[in-house]
Amino acid sequence: QVHLVESGGGLVQAGGSLRLSCAASGSIFSIDSMGWYRQAPGKQRDLVATISTGGRTNVADSVKGRFTISRDNAKNTVYLQMNSLKPEDTAVYYCNLRRVGFSIYDYWGQGTQVTVSS
Repeated sequence: QVHLVESGGGLVQAGGSLRLSCAASGSIFSIDSMGWYRQAPGKQRDLVATISTGGRTNVADSVKGRFTISRDNAKNTVYLQMNSLKPEDTAVYYCNLRRVGFSIYDYWGQGTQVTVSS
């Protein structure tokens, strides 16, 4: 079993920065990728960025150049540095751990609110 705990959300003005953290505990494997998704009210949950154990990243076009994902494998922690925040970045941000084996297993954190005021 995997447990994910997020921190770092909050209220910030447009143009500001926030850093999200997500610590994973439990059975963590080297094949696991970690990442962030977000869901705004009335919208679907969308990918923000993911990172593999080896450091390969996948970043959504909407945040490319503003958000940076990083990972500390020793601490089983993933970070999302968010700069130049816009009101449209307002959403609940969810940490994800994905394990691909014979099936795909997704684990989710409880979510952290990010609100960007204009």
